[in-house]
Amino acid sequence: MSDAMRPMAFGHLMSWILEEHASKGTIFGVSALAHPAAGARPIFDERVETPFGPAAGPNTQLAQNIIASYVCGARFFELKTVQRMDGAELSACVNKPCILAGDEGYNCEWSTELTVAQARDEYVKAWVACKLLARELGLGDPDGFVFNMSVGYDLEGIKTPKIDGYIDDMMDASKTEAFTSAIAWARRNLGLFSKVDEAFVDSISPRVSRSITESTLHGCPPQEIEAIASHLIGEKGLNTYVKCNPTLLGYEYARTTLDSLGFDYVVFDDHHFLEDLQWEDAVPMLRRLIALAAKHGVEFGVKLTNTFPVDVTRGELPSEEMYMSGRSLWPLTTSLAARIAREFEGALRISFSGGADANNIRDLVDAGVWPVTIATSVLKPGGYQRFSQVAERLSGIDDRPFDGVDVDKVDAIVTEALKGQAYRKPVKPLPDRHVRGELPLADCFIAPCRDTCPIHQDIPGYLRAEQEGRHADALDIILERNALPFITGTLCPHTCGNSCMRNYYEGEVNIRAFKLRAATAAFDEVLPTLKARGSARQKVAVVGAGPAGLSVASFLSREGVKVDVLERSSRPGGIVRNVIPGFRISDEAIDKDVRLCQAYGATIRCGVEVTDVRELLSQGYTDVVIAVGAWAPGAAVVQEGPTLDALEFLEAFKRDPSSLDVGEDVVVVGAGNTAMDVARAARRVPGVKNVRLAYRRTRRYMPADEEELIEAIADGVEFMELLAPRRVEDGRLLCDVMELGAPDASGRRSTHATGRTTVVPASAVIAAVGERIDPTLFAVSGIELDDRGRPQVDDDLRTNLPHVYVAGDARRGPATVVKAIADAISVCRAICGASFEGQAESNVNPRYHEPLASRGALERDCADLATTRCLGCSTVCEACCEVCPNRANVAVAVDGRRQRQIVHVDGMCNECGNCAVFCPYGEGRPYKDKLTVFWSREDFDDSTNEGFLPVEGGMLVRLDGEERIYDVAEEACGLPTDVRDIIRAVVRDYPFLLVR
Repeated sequence: MSDAMRPMAFGHLMSWILEEHASKGTIFGVSALAHPAAGARPIFDERVETPFGPAAGPNTQLAQNIIASYVCGARFFELKTVQRMDGAELSACVNKPCILAGDEGYNCEWSTELTVAQARDEYVKAWVACKLLARELGLGDPDGFVFNMSVGYDLEGIKTPKIDGYIDDMMDASKTEAFTSAIAWARRNLGLFSKVDEAFVDSISPRVSRSITESTLHGCPPQEIEAIASHLIGEKGLNTYVKCNPTLLGYEYARTTLDSLGFDYVVFDDHHFLEDLQWEDAVPMLRRLIALAAKHGVEFGVKLTNTFPVDVTRGELPSEEMYMSGRSLWPLTTSLAARIAREFEGALRISFSGGADANNIRDLVDAGVWPVTIATSVLKPGGYQRFSQVAERLSGIDDRPFDGVDVDKVDAIVTEALKGQAYRKPVKPLPDRHVRGELPLADCFIAPCRDTCPIHQDIPGYLRAEQEGRHADALDIILERNALPFITGTLCPHTCGNSCMRNYYEGEVNIRAFKLRAATAAFDEVLPTLKARGSARQKVAVVGAGPAGLSVASFLSREGVKVDVLERSSRPGGIVRNVIPGFRISDEAIDKDVRLCQAYGATIRCGVEVTDVRELLSQGYTDVVIAVGAWAPGAAVVQEGPTLDALEFLEAFKRDPSSLDVGEDVVVVGAGNTAMDVARAARRVPGVKNVRLAYRRTRRYMPADEEELIEAIADGVEFMELLAPRRVEDGRLLCDVMELGAPDASGRRSTHATGRTTVVPASAVIAAVGERIDPTLFAVSGIELDDRGRPQVDDDLRTNLPHVYVAGDARRGPATVVKAIADAISVCRAICGASFEGQAESNVNPRYHEPLASRGALERDCADLATTRCLGCSTVCEACCEVCPNRANVAVAVDGRRQRQIVHVDGMCNECGNCAVFCPYGEGRPYKDKLTVFWSREDFDDSTNEGFLPVEGGMLVRLDGEERIYDVAEEACGLPTDVRDIIRAVVRDYPFLLVR
C-alpha cells in the first residue's frame, strides 16, 4: 500500500457530500451535524460563530477533514503547516505510523505531506465547500468561519516563491485554478441545490485567509522568530500568532509537573529547554511585535503551545523523538497561559491548543482564552463528532470581541489541572485495550468487554436492559453465565473494563456497578422464577462451597442435575465468606448469591470434610468436582524471623478484630489484592498506629488492581517502595534498598539491589505473597499433580481420575471469582452439555442508530449511574471510521448483514496508523486489513491490500494474493459471498467512494 494521498477534484468532493447526505443523512460519516446559535465573535475583521476548531495537523490536511470539522460546529481552522520541503520529499522523512493517541497523544509528523500547491488547493476547495454547505444545509452564517494559515520554519523558506506565493494565493485565491474551477462547478450544478443560487455562488469571497500562525522548529533563535513574525506582519499585512513552546516554563517546572501527575515515565532531558526561546528573550520580543502589529493595524497574539518533544523509549513510534499532546500537555499549556497572562496583564491574545476538549473548553473561553484548537481529542473514538458536543458546550457565549484574558480565571484552571483528577495518570500502567486475534476482512464488529470477560458475559445486553430500567431482564442475562452477581458485582476486578472503548472518552463503563444494581433491584422478583430447565441422569458431588463450587452447583442444577455441595466449614462462601473483610463485602450479599445458587435445587451440606474423592464415586455420585480454595501459605518472604500468614490474619480479623494483637507497627509484605486487604484490615485493628506495605518495585508495578491501591492509600496505608525485606528481629524489618533498571519492551522495569539497607519498624510482619493449593486431598485421591503442585487436567478440566474434575483456585491457585465461574462453565459443559446462550440479548436485539447517537459525547461524571455510557460495540463498532482524520475508512450497509461493513479508501490514506491504535483487535490494522477501494491501477499495483478497482470488463479484485476480473453482478461470479456483497453495495449505494 502507498501512503500517498490523492486529493479529490472539487466535483467529486461535492458529489460525495451531497449524495451521502441525501441518502444516509451523514457527511463523511458524521451524523451529529451542528447548527451554531445566532451571533458570532469578531476576529481578524472576520467572524467566528464558535471560537474553536481543529488544530494544524492531520485534521486540517485534506479538504474533507476541514469539511467534516465544519459540519460538526468548528469555525476556526488552523490549517496544516506548509514549508518549502513538501510532497514526496517530506513524506519520505515521516516514519509511519506517525500518530499514537491512545491516552495522551504522540506524533512524529509536523507539516503537510502534500505539495504546497496541493495544500493550497485543498484549503481553497474546503473554503468554497463550507460556504455552499452553510447555505444549503442551514449550518449557519456562510461568513461565520475563519481559515488561519500556518507556515514554517525559517524566514528564508517563508520568503521563497513557493511559500510566498502560497500566502498570496490564500489571501486572494481569485486567480487560482482551484477557486475558479470550484466556483464554475457550483454554477454548473445549481440544480443539485435547493438554497444555493447563482447570486450566492458569485458572492463567495476569494479571500480565504487573513491570518497566519508562525511555527518554528525547536532551537530556533529568538531573532529568527521575531524576523519571521515581523515579515508576516509588516510585509504581508497578516494578523499573526507566534507559536510558543512549553519549554518557556523551564525544565524543572515541566519535569516536576508531569511527575506529580503520574507522567513520570515520559522521558525528556533539558536540551530543548536550553536551546529554545527563553522567557527573558520572549517577553521583550512579544512587546515589540505587539507594537509592530498596532503600527500596521493588524492583530497579534501567541499560540499556546507548539510541540513538546519527548524521547521514544518503548517503541511507541518508529522514531527517536516524538511530540506529546493531549491531556498531559494541558497542565503545562495552561500554566504557560497563566504566566503570559500575568506578564501582559491579560492584554495579549492567546490562541490555545494543548489538551482542550469538551469538558474544559468553556472554562478557557470564559477566561478570555480563544480561539481554541483541538487535535488529540478528535483523534480518538467519536472523532469529528466530538466537535458537535464542543459546539453545544459553547452555546450561549456572547459575541463580544476579545477584551482581555482574565488572569484569575486562568489561575483557577491551572489549580484544577494540577490538583484535580482529570489530568492525573492512573497509579498503574494502562492495561492492553485490545482483544486477541487478527482483524477479519468482514464482520469485524465485536464487544471487547464481552470478549475479554473470562465468562464472556453478555455485558452490552444487560447494560442495555439496565439503561431501559428492565432490571429483571438484566439480572436474567447476568445469571445466564454468572451465578454470583452480588459477589462479582462487588469484588470482581472487572477486567472487562480494560478493553471498554469508553476508556478513550473519559473512563470505562461502570460495568460492575450496573451488575450489582441489577442484582439488587431484581433479586426478589427473579429468585422465585428460577427453576431447572429439565432433568438429567447425573448425580454430582461438589467439594467446596466457595465461588467455584457454588457456580458449578448452580449451573448443573439448572440443567436438572442432582447436586450435593460438601463444605468443611460452617457456612458456604469459601474465601469470600471467611477471609475477605466485611468492609469490602457484606454477609448479606454473599447470602443472596448462595440463595440464587440453591434456587435450582442444589443442596449444600456444611461441616463435611472430604478426604478422598474416590469414596464419593463409590457412594453413587456419577461425577465429582473438586472446588476447594488455595488456603496453603505462600513462600517465605524473609530469610529470618517470624511472620504471620495473610489468610490466617484475615480469618481472625473477620471473626473478631479485637482478638488480634499485632502491636503498633504492622508491615505487610506483598503487593497484590490480598496484600491490600491485609493492609486495610490491619488499619482497623485496635492498637495499630501505622501500617506499611513493603514492595521491591514502585506502586506503578504492583500487581494489585488500581482501585485496590487507591482504597489502601485512602485508608492511610503507607507504601514503602523499592524495599526487599530480608529479616525480622527485635521489632524491626531489615530491607535491601532497590532501584529500578531500564524498562523492557512492555515498559516494565526490572529491579536490582543498591547495596544499601534500611530498617522499618515492625511489631508484626504479615506475609501476603502467593498462597498455594494444599495438595493433600489430591495426593490421597490419586490425582496427578504438575511440577507446580497443581492438578493436571485436560481442556474440560478433567483429572486423570475418571469423572473427577477440578475448578477454581483448586486448579489455578489464587485467582479471581470470575475465573472460578469460568471454570464452572467449562466443567458443566463437560458433565452435561450445558448451554450458556439462553439470554444473549445483544445478539438478537440490535438497535443500530442508538449507539451511533452517543458517539463523540464526553461525560463529566463517570461515577454517575444515571446512564450506562455504553457505546454498544456489539451492535456497532466503527472506531476505525471515527478516528481516521482523512475519512479513509467507511462503514457501508450490506444487504443481509446485521452490521455495516468497513471498506478502506486507499486514495485518502497516508498510513498514519491511528485506526490501528483503536481497532479492538490487537493485531488489527484497518488501513491494511480491510477490503480496499482503489482509485487507480497505479495505486492498486502499489498495494498488497485485498481490494477492488473498477476496470473495463468488470471489477479487478485482489483476494488471497490472487488478482482477477469479476462480474460482481453475477451471483456465481466466483467471489466469496461476503466480498461480493460488499463490492456490490459500494457500487450500488456508495458510488461516491469510486472516482468519477
